[in-house]
Parts: sequence; structure tokens; C-alpha cells
Amino acid sequence: MAPFRPELDLLDTIPGINRATAEVISAETGGDMARFASARHLASWAGVCPGHHESAGRTKNTKVRPGHPYLKGALGLAAFGAVRTKDTHLQARYKRLTARRGPLRALVAVEHSIITAIWHMLTDNIPYRELGGDYFTQRDAERATRRAINALNQLGYTVTLNPRGATA
Repeated sequence: MAPFRPELDLLDTIPGINRATAEVISAETGGDMARFASARHLASWAGVCPGHHESAGRTKNTKVRPGHPYLKGALGLAAFGAVRTKDTHLQARYKRLTARRGPLRALVAVEHSIITAIWHMLTDNIPYRELGGDYFTQRDAERATRRAINALNQLGYTVTLNPRGATA
């Protein structure tokens, strides 16, 4: 694995990916992302892209594509580790999707996020940039406020918001 040392160091910055998982990912993809036209191509080859089946204008649930078994296993382990790390973007994504889609589909979505990050990191030769666990609330603060107010209203509380003044 000596020729792949720079790639392994980059992959090791992703939450949930340790050295052994990075070695499997590097060995199975070859470390060269030039063979994949985009991150979507890599996700499809790995078998972690969402299934899509539409017939007569109705979208039906499907399973993920069959993909590379060793890479899929390594991504599964990485996703399990990533959703258990505190205050990370991947954990926040998992929690948001688990409420709507269930734990297994949310885990596949985290695998897809990881493989997409891997493609971008190895293509541009940049380390992983953590967005943080509060990324979704910071991205749309008004939506988070409305959601919290609606949750309290459903519990029987009346909520009035008073903006905080500038603290000195």
C-alpha cells in the first residue's frame, strides 16, 4: 500500500473511515478517479446509488443496484462508524433521513454521501471538510424555527418568539 499513501491519508480524514477501510476502498477503486466520469458514476459502480423504478407514471420503491461487494461492505462499515461520531454532518444526515425513510435506507444514503466525498477528495486532492452537526439548521434557520414551533404547538404549548438583543 506504499504507493497509495497520499490517498490513504486523505481517506483517513473522513469520519467513520479508518486505515483498514481506506485500504479496501483504495484497493477496490484503484485510487485513480479519472476512470469515473463523475461521483454518480462511482456510486453506481459501487452499488450505493438509489434505485429507481417508474412505470405508468408511478414511482415504486426498489433496492439499490448490485455493485462491487467488497467496496459495498467497506462503505457499510464506514457508514456505521460515521453515524456514531458526535456532531458530524454524516450523523445529522442519518438522523434526518431515519425519521422519514427508516434506518437502512438512511444508512445507504450515508454510504452514498461518503462515496461522493471520496470521489471529490481524490479527484481534487483535498482533505475532507467537515460541515458540522448543525449544518442543516444553519443552512435554513427559519425552517428549523418553524419546525420547533410546530412541535411545541402539537404538544399543547403556545409559543411567542422574542428576538435576542445584541449581547455585549
